[in-house]
Amino acid sequence: MAERPVLILNGPNLNMLGVRQPEIYGRETLGDLEALCRAHGASLGLAIDFRQTNAEGELIGWIQAARGTAAALIVNAAGLTHTSVAVMDALLLLEVPVIEVHLSNIHRREPFRHHSYVASAAHGSICGFGSHGYRLALDAVNELLARRATA
Repeated sequence: MAERPVLILNGPNLNMLGVRQPEIYGRETLGDLEALCRAHGASLGLAIDFRQTNAEGELIGWIQAARGTAAALIVNAAGLTHTSVAVMDALLLLEVPVIEVHLSNIHRREPFRHHSYVASAAHGSICGFGSHGYRLALDAVNELLARRATA
């Protein structure tokens, strides 16, 4: 396993997965998503630190604390994706790979969801693949970390 964990941060309302708009977000719960990430991370040799918060300030604090402690960061900032310059600014402080992930395709939804402040600070964005997007994000992180190790 990698020395430092991959930090997976989930923003507001993601604790309601499986209940909130299952036609958009699916029936899997946040616990299911965490189990998927831990299992796939383990298969890649990556330790996982998985968290969720409904508070913007707590999310920003976790991002800031990731400096020097996380190998990479995967973030689903949820609604804060489209509104929070502060989350973007915190992400820009990181010197590790950052992958943005969304369960739904934000570009096929309401126009206000088409803009992502998080994307400005991310190495890449994955959206529209449901929980599989987190698996793809872990694969991307694994590749980025491997490239850094050989550079």
